[in-house]
Amino acid sequence: MASGRHLQCAVMTVLRSVSLFVLAALAEIGGAWLVWQGVREHRGVLWIGAGVLALGAYGFVATLQPDPHFGRILAAYGGVFVAGSLAWGMVVDGFRPDRWDYLGAAVCLVGVAIIMYAPR
Repeated sequence: MASGRHLQCAVMTVLRSVSLFVLAALAEIGGAWLVWQGVREHRGVLWIGAGVLALGAYGFVATLQPDPHFGRILAAYGGVFVAGSLAWGMVVDGFRPDRWDYLGAAVCLVGVAIIMYAPR
């Protein structure tokens, strides 16, 4: 029974971590997009301010990861950022990735899984 609880705890930890990576990606990519809109699309200082706040929120979300190692979290998050940026572009800007974009994102996500969730 103890191993069942251990497995359940491990699964919950991974789900929490993945959820935090998704939230971090939304905050960082969304924040950068808001700044982009404010500056490049001339939407103004409110868009830029909202983007800065979202980027700040990203920094706080990263601290909630269960792994205590800053370098590991940020290295793994890089892969989430790559895939998330492509997804954001598809949903928000109508970007159409090609097969190499998909392959690159998949490679990045495999890297995330290895870095974060490999047995240690």
